[in-house]
Amino acid sequence: MDLTMEATPLQGAVEIPGSKSHTIRAVAIAALAEGESVLRAPLISEDARAAVAAFTALGAEIELGEEAWRIRGFGGEPRTPDNVIDVANSGTTLRIALGSCTLLRDGVAVLTGDHQIRRRPCGPLAASLNDLGARVESTRGNGCAPFVVGGTLRGGQTTIECKTSQYLSSLLINAPLAEGDTTIHVPLLNEAPYVGITLDWLTRQKIQLQCDELREFHIPGGQRYRGFNCRIPADFSSATFFLAAGALPGNKVTCVGLDMNDTQGDRAVVDYLRQFGANIQIEGDRVTVSHDDLVGCELDINATPDALPMLAVLACFARGTTRLVNVPQARMKETDRIAVMRMELEKLGARVEELADGLIIHESKLHGAEVDSHDDHRVVMSLAIGATQIPGKTIIHHAEAAAVTYPEFVNHLRSIMVKG
Repeated sequence: MDLTMEATPLQGAVEIPGSKSHTIRAVAIAALAEGESVLRAPLISEDARAAVAAFTALGAEIELGEEAWRIRGFGGEPRTPDNVIDVANSGTTLRIALGSCTLLRDGVAVLTGDHQIRRRPCGPLAASLNDLGARVESTRGNGCAPFVVGGTLRGGQTTIECKTSQYLSSLLINAPLAEGDTTIHVPLLNEAPYVGITLDWLTRQKIQLQCDELREFHIPGGQRYRGFNCRIPADFSSATFFLAAGALPGNKVTCVGLDMNDTQGDRAVVDYLRQFGANIQIEGDRVTVSHDDLVGCELDINATPDALPMLAVLACFARGTTRLVNVPQARMKETDRIAVMRMELEKLGARVEELADGLIIHESKLHGAEVDSHDDHRVVMSLAIGATQIPGKTIIHHAEAAAVTYPEFVNHLRSIMVKG
């Protein structure tokens, strides 16, 4: 699908959908739990449905309603899947489910996904799961899906460099169900706030563990998850696009449903926008951003890699130069987002320099052009927001990728376009 955009002011309010990170963790923990859980206001997207499909294949009974999902878990004892588990485009699902498959008592599971998933690295996680007693093998021997996975996770010690936090989240969610105790040494951890989300879920479940400054974890085995009833918080990573939209010239946008006390690291985007010079107002669960003179700045976004595409677009409209740094893991997402954003912004006339771990963006006079999403949902949404500021037509190819995390994005964007 092509999305054609033209310059138009953005004014109004957007109800932000549920958090992908919270939804997928909730699905996994509810499936691993004993009894029934209720997830209210979950994110309904392709990634979330991938998690539902994966854990259904492992034995969870899941009923999807419009307002809530009911999940009857398998009590930490997954069944051998009848077929290959296809996680589609969901890296979070792949990594968490990879750990859950090591709880199998009999047989094996096979996990795969789309062309992007099959080149996203999971080798360090597979090695750690093997350290802890499981049997995980990449069919092509390259540390990427497809994986053949068997159990049983026994516990023990492992050391893992987490270039993506999803490795550690998978171990933390599944290790409490291992037969014995587990110790995890973590010499490198990117995206630490996402581990904070995982730890928040474990705390709610009264899972026992000891944590030494996110560098070492000791997790007693033989624990259990229990059914729960919760409302999924709104997604700050999805809100990023509309928060940034409000900061652009002529705009004022309110994001509704956000909890500034939630554990999501992407709430830092509000502070990033302040550093650029945007006006911010917070009233309850409503965050309103309006334009002021934007000035380039340097941002360390290691904790918020998903914000890189939108911040790169915003930087084109800020005076001077912006540096987005310390985010090498952005090259390991659905695409190499550092290279892709440089490539696509240059098509629009931007002056961008690529770093090993980020981007340097200079204030640029942009023009309409044809650009490509590279099948990356965050690239689609970032370019679409930027296109509302660019003279002429901008055509974004493969815009359907936005549905991976935000199926209503285009409708929400159109709802705040000022009709002239």
